[in-house]
Formats: sequence, structure tokens, C-alpha cells
Amino acid sequence: MLLPLDPDTVAHGIQLSVAPVFLLTAVSGMIGAVANRLARIIDRARLLERSIQTHTDAHEHDKIFKELAELRRRGLLANCSIALLTLCAVCIGLTIIVLFLGETLNFQGLRISIVSFLAGVVCFLLALVCFLVETWIATRVLNFAQPKP
Repeated sequence: MLLPLDPDTVAHGIQLSVAPVFLLTAVSGMIGAVANRLARIIDRARLLERSIQTHTDAHEHDKIFKELAELRRRGLLANCSIALLTLCAVCIGLTIIVLFLGETLNFQGLRISIVSFLAGVVCFLLALVCFLVETWIATRVLNFAQPKP
């Protein structure tokens, strides 16, 4: 079935649906940053797991297991952030499709686009909260004491 489409209508539909694409750009950047942090968490956990075999001191084992537990929490937060960012991207993609179809084919999907856009923004904000908590956990163990001369 061929649909007679006015080029001006299509151009306006593209303009209308491009605005949410900027959010997709931010989401892809965040996914890259969080995935990088997750990779570093995994690398550190693997290093600690190997070091358990070489340390025989019970106190050292306790310290290692405590850090592994913290890395596990950080990994879960990073995974949660990535999942929320992915869901955000899906919602924003749906928003773009509905806006484009609404403009070009007279599809009445205003409520769908509103709900999907707001759901995407909420997912993005929740992902940022997960990212904030993960970085807070990572930095609270740092010791910034100055070396004594």
C-alpha cells in the first residue's frame, strides 16, 4: 500500500522527531562511561580473586573479601545503570517513531509519545542515581592523606 506523503510533512516529522535524538546521544555516552567503569570493577575483582590464593593471612583474606563484596555492589549498580540506560534508549526510540508516524501518517499517538518520553527521562534519571551511588562507593574508600616528609 503506497501512502501519498507530502515532502513538507515528512521534513517536519523528521524535525519534530530529531529533538529526542539528542537524549539518545547522551544515553550512548553514559552507557560507554558506565561500561568502562564496569570493566574496571571486573578487572579489580579478578585480581583480588587471584590474590586470595597467594595470601595465607586470615586478616588479609577478610580485607579481600570485604573489597570483593563492595565490588559486587558496585557491579550491580553499574549493571542496573546500564539496564536503565538501555530501557531509556528504547523508550526514546519509541517516542521518535511515534512522533514521526504522528506527523507523517496522521497517527494519533500523542499519549504514547508523552508516556514513552517521560518513561525514558525517568529511566535516565534513575540510571544517573545508580551511577552516582556507584561512584560514591568507589571514592569513599580512597585515602587522601598526604605523605609525611
